[in-house]
Amino acid sequence: MRILIIEDEQPASDKLLRLLDAIDPAIEVVDVLRSVEQAINWFLQHPPPELILMDIQLEDGICFEIFEACEIRTPVIFTTAYDTYTLKAFKINSVDYLLKPIIQLELKQALEKFKVFHCRYLDYIRLETVIRHLQPSVKERFLIKIGEHYKSIPTSCISCFYVRERCNFLMTDAGKHYPIDYSLEKIEQLIDSGVFFRVSRNFIVRYPAIRDIIAYSSSRLKIILENWKDQEDILVSRERVNAFKKWIDI
Repeated sequence: MRILIIEDEQPASDKLLRLLDAIDPAIEVVDVLRSVEQAINWFLQHPPPELILMDIQLEDGICFEIFEACEIRTPVIFTTAYDTYTLKAFKINSVDYLLKPIIQLELKQALEKFKVFHCRYLDYIRLETVIRHLQPSVKERFLIKIGEHYKSIPTSCISCFYVRERCNFLMTDAGKHYPIDYSLEKIEQLIDSGVFFRVSRNFIVRYPAIRDIIAYSSSRLKIILENWKDQEDILVSRERVNAFKKWIDI
């Protein structure tokens, strides 16, 4: 276990080091920091530890200033002489809140609590990372042909994909229409489902391109896209309305 100690009082940090060594000699204390400024600089230059033991009032301010300056997701065991910050502490990655003088049994119980709850979370994150690497990456651009020329269109510039007379097209944010060789079924597998949604059999739309959503007849929805000037309305099919609403509300 890699632990970072943030404590401005030398006797208190020395005691924490002795307690940790007594509880588990295999624990690695990566550093001992004394101030808000020192902690901010440390987090900007080092990979995060697995756990932080943190005092609240430091020599140059309150520890919560560190979280305002840095994005810190590491769990924290607060070790402090003050009980007035309990509620605020538990809103910030808190595993436990120990009052000084720190007792070995209480610290050991807090470490066990961390292991039970957060090691499961770390296992989940590792599994999620593996699954994400196994999945194919999303397509970032589509190659189109214009006469004798080829052009690469970033997906971030595509407003929609659609079918017209058994041919497949894309429309850019600038309102340009180009034929593509992919079917909508294949495109669905290649693009980011968080950004694109297939609203019907004939249309896939990109979220940033949606200008308006209008209630339509029979519980359907009408999508208004920027620069879509075609006479054909873009409608969300009845069976996809609920899924579309959930997608748009994420």
